[in-house]
Amino acid sequence: MHSLTTQGLTVPKLGLGTFKLQGKDCHEAVLTALGMGYRHIDTAEMYANEDAVGDALEDTDVPRDQIHVTTKVWWQNLAPDAIRTAFDTSRRKLKTDYVDFYLIHWPAPDMNLGAALETLLRIRDEGGARAIGVCNFPLALLKQAVEDIGAPIACNQVEYHVLRGQTQLLGYMQDKCIPLTAYAPLAQGRLAAFPELQLIAEKHGVTAAQIALAWLLEQDCVMAIPKARSAASQQSNLGALEVRLDQDDRAIIAKLPKDQRFVNPGFAPQWDVG
Repeated sequence: MHSLTTQGLTVPKLGLGTFKLQGKDCHEAVLTALGMGYRHIDTAEMYANEDAVGDALEDTDVPRDQIHVTTKVWWQNLAPDAIRTAFDTSRRKLKTDYVDFYLIHWPAPDMNLGAALETLLRIRDEGGARAIGVCNFPLALLKQAVEDIGAPIACNQVEYHVLRGQTQLLGYMQDKCIPLTAYAPLAQGRLAAFPELQLIAEKHGVTAAQIALAWLLEQDCVMAIPKARSAASQQSNLGALEVRLDQDDRAIIAKLPKDQRFVNPGFAPQWDVG
């Protein structure tokens, strides 16, 4: 499994996303993925599946210290006491003494970012998390966390795929050696609408989804966490690690629209242009 290093931790570049996976389906998906070689599992308080992920962590033969587990605190729980309560609940459901990444899931409009990050840091320093980070932080907010507050941000998880540009944000993060974790990396199933991707896929004898994942995973400081319930989908995503794109492929992908955003709730921050 290809990996990168952040805040002293080695993290697999390809992980398993679990958004919308529930109960038995989530438990089986995580167990199957771990048996297949995945070592990076992403969940969140809001997903309401931490208990199923925790059951899988208990049931697998893979040692806990070989599995990178990410969970996240919801934006409505960013007051220090609320973070503490949310973290204790998440850790109990996950049945683990610690998580590897503990992230702010979304910025809140009225949050005290310094106090929230200070609370996450205390959780880290107490051994509850190995590293802390954020999700859905546009460039200005990330700069505030990194430069003004001085927080050791281990990653910023944002929507990123062949149809969603993140040029400014990714450039800053690469300069700071902060990984970007791409969620919705397969554009929520919309890739089939672009025949250019299918042509590249046919050239390499793979699928359009594998091309889209390969494009992300070949980039410096980029991880991806596609959701995959079935063993076939999980295996297909692993296959993207073996795809080698050439300059012609990248030129075609570069011409695809880069303004498509599919995750944009009412409480989202003001996004960057690109």
